[in-house]
Amino acid sequence: MDENTITPRFESAPARSLLPDWYPDLLDRVAAHVASGHRRAVTAANKELLAGYWSIGREILDRQHEEGWGTKVIDRLSADLKTRFPGTRGYSPRNLKYMRAFAAAWPDASIVQRTVAQLPWRHHIALLDKVDDADLRLWYAAAAVERGWSRDVLALQIEGRFHERAGRAVTNFAVAMTPERSDLAQQATRDPYLFDFIGATDTWREREVEEKLVEHVGKFLLELGQGFAFLGRQVRLELAGDEFFCDLLFYHLELRCYVVIELKAVKFDASFLGQLGLYMAVVDDVLAKEGDKPTIGLLLCRNKKEVVAEYALRNFKAPIGVAEWTTAINNSLPEEFESALPSVAELEAELALATEEG
Repeated sequence: MDENTITPRFESAPARSLLPDWYPDLLDRVAAHVASGHRRAVTAANKELLAGYWSIGREILDRQHEEGWGTKVIDRLSADLKTRFPGTRGYSPRNLKYMRAFAAAWPDASIVQRTVAQLPWRHHIALLDKVDDADLRLWYAAAAVERGWSRDVLALQIEGRFHERAGRAVTNFAVAMTPERSDLAQQATRDPYLFDFIGATDTWREREVEEKLVEHVGKFLLELGQGFAFLGRQVRLELAGDEFFCDLLFYHLELRCYVVIELKAVKFDASFLGQLGLYMAVVDDVLAKEGDKPTIGLLLCRNKKEVVAEYALRNFKAPIGVAEWTTAINNSLPEEFESALPSVAELEAELALATEEG
């Protein structure tokens, strides 16, 4: 070895037991800064990537509008970019077309610097593929950011028409809870709840449905939403020597309370509320600890009449929600929207245009 070569020396780290008492706090604080810095770097990189993609898409849109050329130019552009920037990925003809669609979907460049900038590119592809309405696309983008949805979860929520179901359960939360808690609790509900992952259930009994939900508890929790922790099925409660068993028991981490879910395979009956209220009272007395808020009840039925559920809840002081559950969302088109369908002639014109561009 050359005598002028300097070999770095690495000292072994001292044992933590030899360090001052304040060292763990220092480690935690520095680690938090490192993690925060990493997140900011990733977010900034994603923001720059999306801004670049939007600019490319805008250039393509503007030139296409001015010159009227088709997709063959995009194919050539993709090949030339790969030649000019060898090893660079992300500029396939398909991705360039998505960039064009991205710029068309968000005409205002400033929006790419706000909510949508926090979503990865694959999320945007899902939004472009599955949502045509601009306002609804922005709603799902904000929901994905707020709830931390992966791309696959975002796609599932769009397919399950989450925007039509979120916060829709019939409840008495507004009068049974404080305003700030009632708003959060209401938004944590769905109507109907979509249990498409358990298969057809028209002839199943309630216990069989419960078993399927627990068997697919991960998907069940995804449908319930953020903050729910599963505690058990057919949870035994004892009161004055009598035994009671609540169908499903959860704890909500944000609301800081237990949630009792009663599952019915029949239509709503007001008498079900008395049974649910009993279980909630026992949970409050037997399971709840200091700091826990009053238990929330959620009654899931196969179908209900909203006005009947609203009247049935009026005399209940404990917070209860009533919603339906289903295994499939009805995708039939409402009559009022049928006139919005394109005519055969319009479809043929669109296909002819697409053929010319290809």
